[in-house]
Amino acid sequence: MNLKDLEALLGAVRDGELDVAGGMEKLRRLPFEDMGFVKLDHHRHLRQGFPEVVFGEGKSPEQILAIATRLRESGCPVLVTRAGREKYDLVAGRFPDAVYSEAARAVIIEEPDFHRAPGTVLVLTAGTSDIPVAEEAALTAELMVETVERAHDVGVAGLHRLLSQEQRLARADVIIAVAGMEGALPSVVAGLVSVPVIGVPTSIGYGASFGGVAALLGMLNSCASGLTVVNIDNGFGAGYMAASICRLVEKRST
Repeated sequence: MNLKDLEALLGAVRDGELDVAGGMEKLRRLPFEDMGFVKLDHHRHLRQGFPEVVFGEGKSPEQILAIATRLRESGCPVLVTRAGREKYDLVAGRFPDAVYSEAARAVIIEEPDFHRAPGTVLVLTAGTSDIPVAEEAALTAELMVETVERAHDVGVAGLHRLLSQEQRLARADVIIAVAGMEGALPSVVAGLVSVPVIGVPTSIGYGASFGGVAALLGMLNSCASGLTVVNIDNGFGAGYMAASICRLVEKRST
């Protein structure tokens, strides 16, 4: 049940079209809906500004379709992360407007009327191999923020590539810097700008990178101010945090 549904329900009770007992029965679904295999949180977008996101890994295509159907019936956009194409195919059979990102392994069904916060999020990658994680971040942010820009392969091994993005760095409200190997990119970026920088370590690298642990520790030990770090390969977490910052700015400015 979304906010519009709640307003309609209260109006029906007020106008005598629905008795109080019937209204209470419908309200029972507001916080969450027990679907047997999942307790779907219908209240999340009212609390946090965005509906529940589906982590696709480990869920069957049928389970994902059932969740997506209920979210769409509630008037919410749908984001399924870590989903293979077979899961998308089943969802697309029910929702032809569903879009699949091969790079991010994400299924998206947009809701045109869903509010996006004003602001610009810039997503940077140190190398081309970091793009899948960066795309998960960018697609997440795009569902919640008006403008998302991308600049790929601007790692510190060729610092002039990053410096060529000076104008985009200057106009961004939040920057997401995605890097594997030694994870140096977010530290350098945070030293160049005055806006929040979110570092995303990736599992890209040779043996001593320990599946992204080296990049994670490098970012956590950064001396640059204004840098925060999410978990290894957690593009979704970075995109969501960037959107939360933009929403906070919008809230404070109104």
